[in-house]
Amino acid sequence: MTATIDLNSDLGEGFGIWRLGDDDALLEVVSSANVACGFHAGDPSTMRRVCRVAADRGVAIGAQVAYPDLAGFGRRFIEIDPAELADAVLYQLGALAAFARAAGTRVAYVKPHGALYNAAVHHQAQAEAVVAGVRAFGPLPVLGLPGSRLLAAAEAAGLTPVLEAFADRGYTPEGTLVPRGRPDALLVDTGEVVDRAVRLATAGELVAVDGTVLAVPAASLCLHGDTPGAVAHARAVRAALAGAGVEVAPFAGLAE
Repeated sequence: MTATIDLNSDLGEGFGIWRLGDDDALLEVVSSANVACGFHAGDPSTMRRVCRVAADRGVAIGAQVAYPDLAGFGRRFIEIDPAELADAVLYQLGALAAFARAAGTRVAYVKPHGALYNAAVHHQAQAEAVVAGVRAFGPLPVLGLPGSRLLAAAEAAGLTPVLEAFADRGYTPEGTLVPRGRPDALLVDTGEVVDRAVRLATAGELVAVDGTVLAVPAASLCLHGDTPGAVAHARAVRAALAGAGVEVAPFAGLAE
């Protein structure tokens, strides 16, 4: 049984006057915040606000780095030069680090967003580019899918790979995420999300869309902040984990 698990969520994904999800409510529940860094979503004021609230509540801040794709919310694959991608990762890290520092804390880890996250599962050049951007910034842990080229590249570069699982996303029998365009890409029922989260935290496994049981020994569980019922899902998951004797805590250390 896993005695401790991290709960992470994608936050700060509004832009300008537009708001996506309830950041304040989710920051009362999760232990790690994947903060959008302005490339797929987010803006300076949003980044600063989320960092401030996260710091006040003892939530670890992670940089959710992405392709330069505001119009597509970072969910479109981009064939980008690896050197340019590494620079984009470093740029986003630097921006978020400034706001984290202003809030009295620091960026504690990195997680790619959307299409970049999925590309780095199999795309060697892009996986290595993400890691190169992180290494240029500093020795931060990298959050990703078990078995991905991203985590292998992070480990080879001397960074800490952190295994992640999704409480609210459909999985293929191969252990990858079901593409967003399919109807079984998301778990929308709160009970299903709760059952998935507790099973992952206590047994290290989940059920793929075809019924295959997959071993997924994750250190962090993701609950998306932009899905319908996200706050209700998160609160129910947190309560169920407590009932199962699982403590929720950041996998990454906070600033001293």
